[in-house]
Amino acid sequence: MLLIPAGPEFDQLFHDAKARAFHLETQDSYGQVAEEIEMMGKFLRGEPYEYPPNWDHWFQLMKTTTSAGRSVQRVRVVTEPHGDYTRFALDYTTRFNQPSGEDIRWLPRHSIDPAELTPDDWWLFDDDTVLFTIFTSAGDFAGGALTRDPVIAQRCVTVRDRAWQLATPHDRYIAAT
Repeated sequence: MLLIPAGPEFDQLFHDAKARAFHLETQDSYGQVAEEIEMMGKFLRGEPYEYPPNWDHWFQLMKTTTSAGRSVQRVRVVTEPHGDYTRFALDYTTRFNQPSGEDIRWLPRHSIDPAELTPDDWWLFDDDTVLFTIFTSAGDFAGGALTRDPVIAQRCVTVRDRAWQLATPHDRYIAAT
């Protein structure tokens, strides 16, 4: 495995993808990043909030990727009833991630056999490149461990296809919750 830091090398994976980038998220909560703590606090108090300006880069990367004809898909595996972080993510997704071009679906944890998932979060680029995400102890994205091992990639393709099939598109999931 090759370690890829957050930044230009990670971004390049999106530019190099021929058709699709897929992200599986399996955790109900992610670290306590200072920017997110402030936004989540405002969300929980019912106050308006905006994303931090340093996140513009992500949204621009998604717009560039999708406008070039490549899809960016994400499945968030969640426990129901939702905790605070998931409720915040549902609201945040509506406001920011989807307009940037991400196609996001939600998969209730009880709707899939755990053996059909992986315990880790990862990105799958096309069907052959897997980046297992790495977070700092503070919860910041630090990059990932990259592999092109065909056995690992095929396992991730299988998980992606099953999770995508079972997951509910964001707008329908919001309407049902």
